[in-house]
Amino acid sequence: MHPKAFISHASEDKQRFVLPFSERLRAAGIDAWLDRWEMLPGDSLVDKIFEEGLRNASAVVVVLSANSVNKPWVREELNSAFVKRVNSGSKLIPVVLDACDVPEALASTLWERIDDLTAYDESFHRIIAAITGTRDKPPLGPLPAYVTSPIQEIGGLARIDNLVLRAASELAMKNGHDMVNGHDLQSFEFLATVPVQELNDSLEILEQAGIVTVTQLIGMDLPPFRITTYGFQQYAKAYVDGYDDLVGKVALAIVNQKLQDNQAIRAHLNTNQFLVDHAMDVLESQRYIRLSRSIGGHTHIIDVSAALKRALA
Repeated sequence: MHPKAFISHASEDKQRFVLPFSERLRAAGIDAWLDRWEMLPGDSLVDKIFEEGLRNASAVVVVLSANSVNKPWVREELNSAFVKRVNSGSKLIPVVLDACDVPEALASTLWERIDDLTAYDESFHRIIAAITGTRDKPPLGPLPAYVTSPIQEIGGLARIDNLVLRAASELAMKNGHDMVNGHDLQSFEFLATVPVQELNDSLEILEQAGIVTVTQLIGMDLPPFRITTYGFQQYAKAYVDGYDDLVGKVALAIVNQKLQDNQAIRAHLNTNQFLVDHAMDVLESQRYIRLSRSIGGHTHIIDVSAALKRALA
């Protein structure tokens, strides 16, 4: 159904604007209600204007000019239109042609001002949009991946910090060591569009929490950093299946199987080498074992405490 627009105006403005404007509205699919087209000799002004024109209009276009602002009929139509708008949601669209005093009833309504009556395409399209209730704002695109990517809650960490730790930890497991190139974070889809400054801010937050240790280098917009044992532990508790049993399995391999280095333990447990190294770091931090680390990632166990044997008994 074509939307109907009642055109309130002064007769003095009919030829210079209202008639061509109304014809243009109708050509654009808007059923413009204009007294010239709707009223015949003998018709009741009240019935035609208030009962037929205004009552059935989905929008009321009030053409304001130096000619119309003081016209009693325009003010009467405006009052009725304003009441209709309040009561039934009809749109009230003031179109201002001249430098004139806008009635108080329209003080809080957005006007459309037309300065050149021969060229007002932009204004015309805005009026059409107002009548039809359309908007020219762009459609919504998908949210960034760092907003929608699923996460497991890690106490005290904001979503972006959680994702940075997740990406760094996955890089550590893939590469087999705890040093991470800051720019490698952007290889993850859920961090690819995050601004560099926001990634740096996240690393600062994670460092303050004891989760990473950042290496500050001149000229590096995203510096390298190391994941601490505590930091990887926070990630693994949230994301690694079976992590709660991992340290115990490594301890049992050391005590029961008498395995003396990280590579032998990894082969025995058939799991990720970095996870084994991490579990051994945890045991060392608890003073259950002492380790000797060599270049190339080979780690030897040089002492096993009696406390570990007792803890597993």
